Amino acid sequence: MRFPAYGLYAITQTDNKSGDTIINEVIAAIRGGAVVVQYRDKNPADALLLARELVKICHQHDVPLIINDDIELAAKAGADGVHIGKEDGAIAQARKCLGDDAIIGVSCYNFVERAQDAEGQGATYAAFGRFFPSSSKPLAAPAKIETLQKAKLLLNIPIVAIGGILPENGAQLLAAGADLLAVIGGLFDNQPEQSARSYQPLFNRQNRIAAPENE
Repeated sequence: MRFPAYGLYAITQTDNKSGDTIINEVIAAIRGGAVVVQYRDKNPADALLLARELVKICHQHDVPLIINDDIELAAKAGADGVHIGKEDGAIAQARKCLGDDAIIGVSCYNFVERAQDAEGQGATYAAFGRFFPSSSKPLAAPAKIETLQKAKLLLNIPIVAIGGILPENGAQLLAAGADLLAVIGGLFDNQPEQSARSYQPLFNRQNRIAAPENE
């Protein structure tokens, strides 16, 4: 399944939630307009069963399901790809395990050079952030809006922004060069379908035009 060119990127919120709750929240987010889902669970229990169910649900809606961190889990679950950080395994390893068509996303934090290297190694997309204070990633180092502007000029793969993104602040990230907005709390803290719908006006043509270079 192809990685979308733009739109809302939903990342599961799994702390203290049952598998059924996670599944229902993902369904609601997709109904609200999420175009890609990442299963992220730092303390998984029965992760394989839940991942397989999420793959099934996402594919019923033509939405790719990506696994965070775990290449082996992505392969066993039949997921569409994996998202890897700086300590989660090499792109070549992920490609070898998951195949030529797999989606491979890479966390690039605030480093365009890392994104360029990832693109050269065959990454599908580059993710930058956090851009705003985030309850899901409170200790993550901040990223600058200027990083998106630079990345847009230098990269040929989709750019994902993450970190404290809300309908009220997402437009500036899209204008700076982000193609997708990755959201956890803003989606799953309350009423995922309604929350997902509230992001959709951001993804019109005007907000997806990259901002000009700084003078």
